[in-house]
Amino acid sequence: MEKGTSLTILLVLCLFLRPPGSHASVGYKPNIVLILADDLGIGDVGCYGNDTIRTPNIDRLAKEGVKLTQHIAAAPLCTPSRAAFLTGRYPIRSGMDASNDYRVIQWAGASGGLPSNETTFAKILQQQGYITGLIGKWHQGVNCESRNDYCHHPLNHGFDYFYGMPFSLMNDCQITQPPEKDRVVRTKFWLYTQTIGLAVLTLAIARLTGLVSVTWKIITCFAWFGFLFFASWFSSYGFIRYWDCIMMRNYEITEQPMVVERTTSLILREAISFIERNKHGPFLLFVSFLHVHTPLITTELFLGKSRYGLYGDNVEEMDWMVGRVLDAIDKKGLKNTTLTYFASDHGGFLEAREGKAQLGGWNGIYKGGKAMGGWEGGIRVPGIFRWPGVLPADTVIDEPTSLMDIYPTVTYLAGGIVPQDRVIDGRNLMPLLQGSLQHSEHEFLFHYCGLYLHAVRWHQKDSGALWKAHYTTPIFQPEGAGACYRSGACHCFGEDVTYHDPPLLFDLSSDPAETKPLSPATEPLFDTVISKIERAVQEHLRTLTPVPEQLSWYNHLWKPWLQPCCGTFPFCWCDKEDDSDQEIL
Repeated sequence: MEKGTSLTILLVLCLFLRPPGSHASVGYKPNIVLILADDLGIGDVGCYGNDTIRTPNIDRLAKEGVKLTQHIAAAPLCTPSRAAFLTGRYPIRSGMDASNDYRVIQWAGASGGLPSNETTFAKILQQQGYITGLIGKWHQGVNCESRNDYCHHPLNHGFDYFYGMPFSLMNDCQITQPPEKDRVVRTKFWLYTQTIGLAVLTLAIARLTGLVSVTWKIITCFAWFGFLFFASWFSSYGFIRYWDCIMMRNYEITEQPMVVERTTSLILREAISFIERNKHGPFLLFVSFLHVHTPLITTELFLGKSRYGLYGDNVEEMDWMVGRVLDAIDKKGLKNTTLTYFASDHGGFLEAREGKAQLGGWNGIYKGGKAMGGWEGGIRVPGIFRWPGVLPADTVIDEPTSLMDIYPTVTYLAGGIVPQDRVIDGRNLMPLLQGSLQHSEHEFLFHYCGLYLHAVRWHQKDSGALWKAHYTTPIFQPEGAGACYRSGACHCFGEDVTYHDPPLLFDLSSDPAETKPLSPATEPLFDTVISKIERAVQEHLRTLTPVPEQLSWYNHLWKPWLQPCCGTFPFCWCDKEDDSDQEIL
């Protein structure tokens, strides 16, 4: 027998004799496609138990890969959660959370954003020879000191290509929707303006009828004051659609304001195009959907097609978009060389309603939702990985994992090294996903609401128990409701929360819905568990170092000199997109 034939037979035998449960090692740099939904509830997906909304493409992803049932966001809101996702670190470490009620970046013309000294996974993969792209939502800031410094821009954080929305979708972007941003403040300002206007009109009539002897000069001064007051707040709020609802390609603004009806088509076109032109890889593509954030922009193809109203239509359209991205991967023969990941940035938005119609997501059996830093509904999200031949198919892992874990995982796959000069809170998931590790490397996970620690989870691996202690919980309104419907979102501190001493304790392994708080009378280990968690909190707090607060009041303010502008400020509008490309739908 020839030597070459013998070697071939030996290799084949080695493959057949591979121990059960082992998986192929990877000797190449895979393509990486990360898909992140916006505001999607874990209960909105078929493979997580929903039988009303159809999500066949996401379900197929889970059937062909690994589904995580305890996948946790590091924050319950967009900006801090995405910062943690990009950096593998709790947002408090980078200053990407707030001590005030404004816990996300509020304006495209604000100065806060992901600091340039943070190293994203995109930057590491870029250094490892990957072509990196971000398509869709950013919401991590744009400028720092001038309109064109782009200090927070995706291209300054490791992405070679960016197409999408630097800010976030909101009702103000759609003409037919009522205003959303600072709604309470704007209502007050409009009331004050009307009051001033009525006062001026009353004085003028009284002066004309001789009831008062106020001079016309004083009345004119009051009128000018009212006009200036109106102009001062309307100059920003009146142009929100122009200031914040914009689309960019790299540093160039392509739409100002964006035409929301074609955004789905454009994002799909860009994602598919990126895959096609970089098919020889390796590439990193981060597809950051605007779906399913309100105002639920949905094309005519999906309007009225679901059994769950506009929200269901929007989820089904997003699932279809996932399918189109997967088709692009498969058609280019990249399926077996591509790690594909799907998740949501946090839980569904329970308070999003229009009359009796629910416009936000459903979080299944889990209590609470978006903006709530402790309750499971705000932080437990879908998490699915697919990589045929490397990861097992149709597998479920019921171990605590985090969105922060994507950072060390993709860094490892790219052959990079995580930064050694800072704390990285994420853990490499590959051993867990491949089955060589049975338990999550996370013993404790800390759940923040803004800069305030609300809850802590302890995975007691020796017993299998999963404890969760709540130090602070939001006060739902009205009483007995499951969310903060009066304020529109739950807050983190002050009179809007309840402080617990001793903490509320739950065993999530037997009570995942957090309905039965334990006590020393009902749980013999109560004091032991609380003591263990409190020691972990103290150790965690010692790892924190002071950093500038990127979401401070000053950094939140809209600054005209930072406003991205297509044209000469303040005349900012343009449309550089070609409507002929709509056939992607």
